[in-house]
This record gives sequence, structure tokens and C-alpha cells, in this order.
Amino acid sequence: MTARRRGAATVGRVADFPTDPWVLTERGIDLDALGRGESLFALSNGHLGLRGNLDEGEPRHLSGTYLNGFYESYPLEYGERGFGFAEDGQVVVNVTDGKLIRLQVEDEPLDVHRGALEEHERSLDFRTGILTRRLIWRSAGGHRVRVTSRRLVSLSLRSVAAISYEVEALDEPVRIALQSNLQANERQTHSTDDPRAAHGLQDTLKPCLDKANGKRVVLAHRTRNSGLAVAAGMDHVIEQDGHDASLLVASEEDFGRFTLSTELAPGKPLRLSKFLAYHWSGQQTVEWLRDQVDASLESARDEGFAGLAESQRATLDRFWTHADIEIDGDDELQQALRFAMFHLAQSSLRGEGRALAAKGLTGTGYDGHAFWDTEAYVLPVLTYSVPHVVRGALEWRHSTLPLARERAAELGLAGATLPWRTIHGEECSAYWPASTAAFHVNAGVAGAVVRYITATGDEEFSAGPGLELLVESARLWRSLGFHDDAGAFHLPGVTGPDEYSALVDDNVYTNLTAQANLRAAVAAAERHGEEATALGVGAEERAAWQAAAEAMHVPFDEARGLHPQDAAFLDHQTWDFAGTLPEDYPLLLHYPYVLLYARQVVKQSDLVLAMHVRGDAFTAEQKRRNFDYYESITVRDSSLSACTQAVLAAEVGHLSLAMDYLREAAFMDVRDLARNTSDGVHMASLAGAIIAVVAGFGGFRDHGGELNFRPRLPADIERLAFPLTVRGAVLRVELADGQVTYRVDGEGSITLHHESERIEVTADAPAVRPLAQWPGDEAPPGQPAGREPGVVRADGSDAHRGAGSRRSSGA
Repeated sequence: MTARRRGAATVGRVADFPTDPWVLTERGIDLDALGRGESLFALSNGHLGLRGNLDEGEPRHLSGTYLNGFYESYPLEYGERGFGFAEDGQVVVNVTDGKLIRLQVEDEPLDVHRGALEEHERSLDFRTGILTRRLIWRSAGGHRVRVTSRRLVSLSLRSVAAISYEVEALDEPVRIALQSNLQANERQTHSTDDPRAAHGLQDTLKPCLDKANGKRVVLAHRTRNSGLAVAAGMDHVIEQDGHDASLLVASEEDFGRFTLSTELAPGKPLRLSKFLAYHWSGQQTVEWLRDQVDASLESARDEGFAGLAESQRATLDRFWTHADIEIDGDDELQQALRFAMFHLAQSSLRGEGRALAAKGLTGTGYDGHAFWDTEAYVLPVLTYSVPHVVRGALEWRHSTLPLARERAAELGLAGATLPWRTIHGEECSAYWPASTAAFHVNAGVAGAVVRYITATGDEEFSAGPGLELLVESARLWRSLGFHDDAGAFHLPGVTGPDEYSALVDDNVYTNLTAQANLRAAVAAAERHGEEATALGVGAEERAAWQAAAEAMHVPFDEARGLHPQDAAFLDHQTWDFAGTLPEDYPLLLHYPYVLLYARQVVKQSDLVLAMHVRGDAFTAEQKRRNFDYYESITVRDSSLSACTQAVLAAEVGHLSLAMDYLREAAFMDVRDLARNTSDGVHMASLAGAIIAVVAGFGGFRDHGGELNFRPRLPADIERLAFPLTVRGAVLRVELADGQVTYRVDGEGSITLHHESERIEVTADAPAVRPLAQWPGDEAPPGQPAGREPGVVRADGSDAHRGAGSRRSSGA
């Protein structure tokens, strides 16, 4: 193991990440990259999340234990306040930390800074959902022990996490002490000037209750501003062969500890099973929450670590049956895609009516907020793998409608204005040009509603929450826009997905997705007439929505043969890419928005995203010309961009470029390409990697509720296979040996379109078709200088795939 000396400790300099398609493994320990490991090895179930901190808690980048929806509020500060500005911010709270287990060996603490760390390995198995840590440590006094810990956040018991901690003496008998802690209001020392990171609120939890009994401790707290209450508890089971142990349990306001001391002989390890439980509420008393914690701990003890692990494996086995993407020919990419699907699963499977945050429950980046990219990137993937999870996420959006209606009224609009970033439902962004004006959030939610209903046939949801979300969003569009003298319908003063443009007229993405929203609202109101009437929808309002949809203005520059991103975008001066240094990216950290807004420079896919989600509104030639042009001015200062560029690159025939972008999206976190994985993994980029495979190379589109495929297999991949769950059946698509095969698992049939051919597929009648052959990819478009798609190898070196043969735009 490569090592370096810090004081008396020997630790890994650069961790090694070997490739296993089902396991992410880190050999060694890199103290300069602790934050990355804490995010990569984070565990969650959608309700409870634990960062991948070391068991002993130190050293650390950012300690984290999070509960979905549990937040603290704080007043937003403005140098000059304006009418309609958001009032309060919200930030996810690091609640009571129960991960801590500290070991003393002959009165010396296990510490990677002291003694010698002879071996150290952590591995996250995507099939079991268990994080395993193995180490051999020699104290300064020469005593060697082997420690094996296994950690899980239960997918069966929503409020429970568990740790199995085993210690074994290696050479001679040793006396050890274990301290298992429960700690509230941990002090965080990490700070940054990056506006994408979290607000560093401290001491947010006010103590309300502490109790210690037997091997159990329960603490309860309440946030000081938002008034939310949380109770956390730990309990323990000891397994030891041949020796008695002395035990001590104690608690105080912010702290609980269970201490064990015993002598270990070689070959006779001690195993401690630690069970954690968390419950929170905005209405219940802390006493009620304490009782819930006690009940959950009893259930966990009864299951035992082995029982919880068995349930975990069974749940994930079912998940992978409906979600696994198989790629032959690129082992690193295969691992990265399974890493992506695993994190999407554990961020959502037990969310049950809560939001899916941009970082999941893996870190505090973006303050733990949910953004529009949940519906635009994450839910499309989950719709075709675990659709019940999508219903829960959309029900959360529906639950925020009262606040969204209030926000719309405050802005002088009808319907509901859904927030750009939030935890509880209120708009939390202090920068209104990028948030309040980003009305496309409504259209993204509407699109997710339509996709879910089409894929599942869920009539109950369609007539209830789905209809209401579509109606209130349609009302927003009709009140926001206007018909000009010629009858065209315009949406002025909006901000699209590209945050380097703001307050523009007729953003193409916004207009086209709003058009789809209006049409869907009309269809839903006609289909569910009685329910629509109860919402106040009449014939006149439906006609107004229909008229706005049919007259929606979509800017197009006839002279250039291009769609401008917005009405005036192509009139702007092009950014000086040749004069921009590599260290000046991302531009938002080095240039004022007033300059960015006045230039042709794209932070993330906007017009290109429109060509993906509303591809039915563009011709093939328009897509090719648009893609080539916007490729030359898109700098990908957002992790949301590469995946969409992969999809369109594949569609227009640039397969090697699409592969480059797929790898960038897939390796965003495992290679820390954006250098901020320490704040939490990028959920939308992980989902985007899946979209790049399925929509890019699988050629899958669901425009108009139909399943359309135009598959293409790049030279780098020998075989590609993926499943899609549709109306309870599983459609399996496989690309290999110059052909594509469509199969159905389950009863019934699935109708799809391959290229332009309509095909009906059943379990007994799979369909096999030849893959279309593409001409060579000799002249893909160029990117801004220095912004070619690339990945970073495990050794840290740049590996810009194909950049040598691809030109760069200097202007």
C-alpha cells in the first residue's frame, strides 16, 4: 500500500479504487479526499441518510446524519429588499449522530494519525446495500488488532440503521474498550466560499429529553426556528466468546454513551451490534417520538443485524430485476452505472411522500434542497424502474400546492408557482432572477405527472393529485403569458434551465414544455370532467389553455437555420472563450452575472434539453444544426449538462462524442470531476448517466405517451441491455451483434415503435430487428477551448477521450 507518514501514523496517500461491476472499493485512505469518500460511501433509504464517515468519527470532512424533510430555517439577508423576494432560507440539519464507535487498545485510541494503519479497505456492495470497512491497526505500543465494521440503513425498517463492529486481537491478548456514542450538535469545521455549498448553521438543536437504560440511550431535540422535533436512540447487542465485559451507559442533553471494556484473546473476536432509530415530526411531542424510537429499536433488535441484512438483500434483488443496466466492453462504466442506480434507489425507496434532494441524503450541498432537476432527470429514470417511488415524490409536490398558490398570488399570477429550490415547499432562493423567474419548474413537474400516468395507468392519481398539478400549472402559464396582435402566445421575462441567461422572452425550452403542460391539462380536464369541475375548471378556461398551446411562439432564425435559446439570444456577442483561462471555470465563480447574461455562453443544456424532452417539435435537420451550434458555446459549468449532450449527440450521429459525455456524467462523482463530491453526490447527473444510456444509445423517447426506439451501439460497447417497467410488465431491450431484441417479462403485451415500425411484443413473441448503421463520425462539432468532454483516471491524470481529433472553438 502506498503510504506516507504524518507524525507517528502511516496512512494511504492516494486511495486505490479497483474495478468490480457490483462493488465500489477503496483501498488505502487518502486524508486529503475524506469528503469524497464520505459522499461516495453514504447510505440512505430516502428517509434516513448517513454519510460515510469513519466509525471513530475523526478525521472527517463533514459529519452527517440526515432525515428527509427535517430542516432549520433562517432569514434571508438582502442589501436591498424588494417586493416578492423570498423571506426565509431552509437548510438540512445534521441530526444526532449515532455512527460513532471508538476503540481503545491498551489505553491507546484507534486513530489513523497514530500508530500504523497496516491495511485499510472500504467497500460498498450495490447488491447488499452494506458498507464494509476492514482494517488492521498497530498501536504505538505495538498491539495489533483487526477491525471489521458493516453498516446499513434499512430498506425494510424505515427509521432504522445498524452497525456490526467486530474487533479481534492478532498477536497477543489485549484489553480493549469500546465507546458507542450518540452525539447532537456536532461542531462542523468545514467551510467554503462556493455558493453551491451549504449554510453552516451551528447548534440548531435545542435539547428536550435524554434517557439511558440498560444498553440503550434516547435523546430528543427541537430545532430553534422551524420548531421540528426529533428523537434518536441507540441500543446494543454484544457477542463475545470466553470473556466477561464491564459495561457503562450514560446520557446528558446532547450526548449519550455506551462503554464496554474487556480482554480479547487472539482468535476470539468481540462483535458489537449497534442499532439506531430516528423519528421526527412537526406536530408530535418529543415524548411521543421517544416512544416511537423505543419501538423501532425493539424491532431492530428482534431482527438482528443478520435479519436486517437479509431483508436488505431481498429488497435490492427485487430492485435490480427492474433496474439493472448491463454494458459489456467497459468495466469502469458498468460499475459507475450501477453506482448511479444504487444511489438513486437508496435516495428514494423509502422517501414516501418526501422530496428527492439534489444531493439525496449524502451531504449538505445546496442546503439539502430539492430542485427542478428531480422531475426533469431523476423521476424519468425511476418511472420506468420503481414507479411507486415516483408517485410518492409527486404527492410531495402536490402537498406543496397551497404554498405555491400563495406564491403565485404574491407575484400577481394565477394557479401555482412551484419553488425553484426548497425543502418544505416555500421558495428559498435569495437570487430571484434564477429562481422566481424559473417558471419552467411547473412544466417539469407536469411532464413528470404525464409520464408517470402514461407508464402506470394509475387512474386514482390521474384524477386526483395529477389533475390538480396539471390544472394549477396551466393556470400559471395562461396568466404569465399573452397573445400578441397576430395571435401568437408569448411567455416573457422567464429564466430557462441555462443559468447564464435570465429574464428573457420566449425561452424555447420553457415555451415548448409549457405548451405540453397546457395540452395535458386540457386532456386531463376533459377526461376527468367531474373532478375538474370541482377544481373550478370550465369550458372557457379549457379553451383558453388550448388556444395558448396552439399559438405558442417558438422562436426560429430563418437566416441562420437555428432556434435561438430565447428570442434575443443570437443577437448577443459571443463569449471570449479563447481569452478565458482554464482556472476561470466555472464562470459563475469568476465573472458577474451581468456580464454572463449579455453574452452567448451556455452554462448547461437548455435548447439542447428542449430537443430531448420535446424532440417531436424539431426536424432532424434542425436538431443537427442546433446541436452543432450550441455545442460550440456550452461550457458545462453544471453537472446537468453532459448527459443531455450525450443524448442529442447520439441522436444526430456523433456516437463517440456521445460516449465521451456519457462517461463524464457517469464518472462525475466516482472520479470527482467537479471537485465538489465532498458536498454530496450529484443525483441528477447520476440519473442523467442512465438517461444517456437509455435515451442516447437505446434511442428511447416517450413523446405523446408512445414508446419509441432508435437504438445505436457505439464502438466502445459490445453489448447493452436495459429494462423498462410499463403498466406492470417489464420490457427488456438488448443491443448486441448488430441487432436489437425486445422481450417482455410478465403477462400482456407492449406496443412500441422501432425506428418507424410499429411492433407488438409479448413474452411469447419477442421482436428482433437489425441495428441501423451510421456513417463514420469524422467531424463532430467542437466545444469552447478547454471544455472538451473528459474524464479523470484513478491516478488523477486527465484523459480527454478523443480530444486530440476534435477541434475546439476558440471564439
